[in-house]
Amino acid sequence: MQIDILLDVKTTLGEGPVWDVEQQRLYFIDSMDGRVFRCAADGTDLRAWDVPGKIGSMALRKNGEGAILSLDKGFWLLDFKSGHCELLHDPESNLVDTRINDGKCDRMGRFFAGSMDMMEEGPKGALYRVDPDMTVTKLEDGIICSNGPCFSPDDKTFYFTDTWTGEVWAYDYDITTGEISNRRTFAKVDTLNGGAADGATVDSEGYYWMALVYDGRICRFAPDGTLDREIKMPVKKVTSVQFGGPDLDVLYVTSMAKPPLPRFPSDGVQRGSLFAITGLGVTGIPEPRFGG
Repeated sequence: MQIDILLDVKTTLGEGPVWDVEQQRLYFIDSMDGRVFRCAADGTDLRAWDVPGKIGSMALRKNGEGAILSLDKGFWLLDFKSGHCELLHDPESNLVDTRINDGKCDRMGRFFAGSMDMMEEGPKGALYRVDPDMTVTKLEDGIICSNGPCFSPDDKTFYFTDTWTGEVWAYDYDITTGEISNRRTFAKVDTLNGGAADGATVDSEGYYWMALVYDGRICRFAPDGTLDREIKMPVKKVTSVQFGGPDLDVLYVTSMAKPPLPRFPSDGVQRGSLFAITGLGVTGIPEPRFGG
């Protein structure tokens, strides 16, 4: 196994890596600076788009060259050619201290993303589903900080976490309707060193990979919720993970250069880098596109 810095971009809050199988490009975001980045597998051919607000996540679209975004004020569509962003819907227009955070698509093209309390203290957030017809449905509420949504390879399980609960949850998932049910604790998160559950992905074997932010670890959980493997990273503030590369065997890891709140720890000179981990002997699954 080898950990390399792919790009030393110093993202204030790097997040949401997405590998595009069709174009062989990696997308990732800077949440606080409101920017979407794209590069080749080796970090070359870098370009960026500014978006009108803090961004929590993105998913590429099936229809047209663009993406669906979760911004601090609602769901938006970004056109890569023009750079134009169009508001779809703001489900929390009545709230001033929340923003929509982490999100992923299911294999039917639905986008799931949850919101968070920007002070990361109160249960003001919710989990939403955006269908390909642009309908927005609230699925859960009472969440402090939404993170880690993703799906098992057989489409029967949805994973999700409220970062500060110290747990990763699993739900029964109905791929036909997009409904979730039967929430239970999938895994306990080691928070003894101040770490918390952040962005996640599922590999081709059905194992759940999670960034343990503020503790500098990547954790791999087996389908039964047991801890299978840990990787110690060179920075504490790792934020999200995604498999990519031509063979889907590179684990891309985002990180943050500056913590969002003063109570969180600082980091060394590699903070804010985009990392690439090779030699894991594991492959990922192509990331689905938004159907709208």
